[in-house]
Amino acid sequence: MRYENVLSTCPYCGTGCNLYLQVLDGEIVGIRPCKEHPVSQGKLCIKGWSANEFINHKDRLKKPLIRVDGKHKEASWDEALKLVAKNLKGVAPAEVAFLSSAKTCNEDNYVMQKFARVVAKTNNIDHCARL
Repeated sequence: MRYENVLSTCPYCGTGCNLYLQVLDGEIVGIRPCKEHPVSQGKLCIKGWSANEFINHKDRLKKPLIRVDGKHKEASWDEALKLVAKNLKGVAPAEVAFLSSAKTCNEDNYVMQKFARVVAKTNNIDHCARL
C-alpha cells in the first residue's frame, strides 16, 4: 500500500483554500485541511471537506454529450465545440445567457461577464452564488 497527501486547492469557491487529498494506492480516499494556508488556517467549510466526492462518482460526465435524433450520444470535445459554435451563429443577444460559477476566482468571473457583454453583446449573465 502507498499513502500520500497531495496538496491541492478546493474547487468550490474563489477563496482558494488549500487542502490535502489523501491518496491511497493512486485513489483519492479523503481530505485533510492545510494548516499552513494563510486564509483557511487549517479549517474547511462543509464543501471543502467533501471536495473529493465528485471525482469518482458514478454519475460524473467525463465526455461531452450531444443530442442526435433526440437521444444523447458521447462526442469528442472538437465535435461538441463545433456544434456549439454552429448553433450560436446568428443567435440574437437576447436569446443567449451566460452562467458563471463561484468555483472560479474573481478574475475568471470578470472575464466571463466581459465576454458576455462585449463579444456576445448580452447582459443576460448570472452567477450561482446568488442562488
